[in-house]
Amino acid sequence: MSVIIKEVTTKKELWKWVKFPNKLYKTNEFFVPFLGIDEFATFSADQNPAYEFCETKLLLAYRDGKIVGRIAGLINHAYNKKWGKNALRFTRFDFIDDYEVSSRLFGEIEAWGRQRGFEEIMGPIGFTDLDHEGMLVEGFDELNMSITFYNHPYYLEHMERLGLVKDIDWIEFRIQVPEKPDAKIERIANRIMEKNGYQVVLYNDRKVLQKEAYEAFEVIDVAFSKLYGTVPLTPGVVKSMIDQYIPLVELDYICSVKDKDGKIIAFGALMPSIAKALKRSNGKLFPLGLYRLMRALKGKNDTLEMLFVGVEPEYQSQGVPAIIMNALVRNLIKNGVRFCETGPMLETNKNVHSMWGTFEKRQHRRRRCYIKKLEAEEQV
Repeated sequence: MSVIIKEVTTKKELWKWVKFPNKLYKTNEFFVPFLGIDEFATFSADQNPAYEFCETKLLLAYRDGKIVGRIAGLINHAYNKKWGKNALRFTRFDFIDDYEVSSRLFGEIEAWGRQRGFEEIMGPIGFTDLDHEGMLVEGFDELNMSITFYNHPYYLEHMERLGLVKDIDWIEFRIQVPEKPDAKIERIANRIMEKNGYQVVLYNDRKVLQKEAYEAFEVIDVAFSKLYGTVPLTPGVVKSMIDQYIPLVELDYICSVKDKDGKIIAFGALMPSIAKALKRSNGKLFPLGLYRLMRALKGKNDTLEMLFVGVEPEYQSQGVPAIIMNALVRNLIKNGVRFCETGPMLETNKNVHSMWGTFEKRQHRRRRCYIKKLEAEEQV
């Protein structure tokens, strides 16, 4: 039976769209599901403030009454305005290993883009740089992170057949936490702080962190502003991130650096890995999902995921990243953390790569953003 494509228009259909990957990867030991209620909120215009500058079109593919694929087309007006582009994005592109399915889904989004006058399509990439991005092209036999996509290797062949080509890659490292702080880095960090009057802030009060997080996100916004695909973080997006993460983060793994006037110039946030907890609960909070998540976040956990480290551009070459890393490493060692997994880092971002120069590490995953030119529709 041929493939039927349906647009998602109801909450019931959105839940089916959200849950499809859990069924597709049911027997895959490396797939980590998203938390279902978070993903539902991400694609609900009344819950995600990014819809202030974005539009989406969500599709499901059916065969014999069963869902066999999904995709989201995404128009990011803020991205196009900032970078002077005329691009359509796609994200959450999942499908069985059947080219009829993938081509029908992608073809519908391409047609939508051409109708709207777009010149190219890029992805997988989401609403902002804080959303999931990049298709896995290396590291299929590694347990995925909670903040990234997982996909089957056969996706890559489908991308090629669909006419998509590499635009840029992100790489990820699994870093081994040392048994003791690096004396050289510690000396450098202390010397820089003494010379410039910088202060390290390690938070022990969640209310203080919540208040200062708004200023910290201003630093993140500026620090990331020149990176691929980024858009300005609106107050609504920032508030949403703060409301989502502040109640969950372990304070030992949050750090900022302030200048002599008390202004935040750098900010770093790591989080205990919830990948195994999400996998065991299949992305559900109940009946045991919430307990498992809180146990992973608050109990003993030897692996952390790096959410972000941002340094004001004018301070990036002045050793400030060393101050952040030195402060956080001390707490990692104290709490028995053995590994830290970086989020996706652009392969071209040598500044952030250099932060891990003295650590024992291995690059264990690579992700790709694809791009394709869209030909204008022929006029009849």
